[in-house]
Amino acid sequence: MAHVILGLLLLWPQSFYDLTKSFEAGVSLFYSASTGSIKRALDRLLADDLIRVESETGPRQKKTYAVTEAGRTEFRRWMLSELSGTDVDGAMLARVHFLGLVDADERPTVAARIDERLRRDLGRLERLEAEISGKEVPAGFEDVARYQLATLQYGLASHRAALSWSEEYLPKH
Repeated sequence: MAHVILGLLLLWPQSFYDLTKSFEAGVSLFYSASTGSIKRALDRLLADDLIRVESETGPRQKKTYAVTEAGRTEFRRWMLSELSGTDVDGAMLARVHFLGLVDADERPTVAARIDERLRRDLGRLERLEAEISGKEVPAGFEDVARYQLATLQYGLASHRAALSWSEEYLPKH
């Protein structure tokens, strides 16, 4: 969440309200966040000096946040790092969403990290498929096995589609 907020603030300084609207307007397609989690992430980013209050305006002293140099450095580090966690789609799409914020010569590195993760996960699913093919299903579990296999097939198709999409839309070395 913190890196997504850094990316949004790198686009332009925003208030808490603006950030929640930015999540609703586009980021929510790949990353969901409550207003409470956005507020907690903002507080943490402030405490870590990755963002600063750029201005306070109006009778309620509405704060507008901007990214510090340390925040820029952290955002770049994250963009260029390996994708981690179990939500590969969220990690991948968050980086692609902000790919235009990194130097053009660094974009292929981000794309390569995405490609590596997709291929690694696809390989794991293909090994699982090979391992279970030909195994006998215990009597009474045929329906369970059928739907579990359907789930595996979805994962395989999803990863293959993501790789195809990556090859078409992401920069190459």
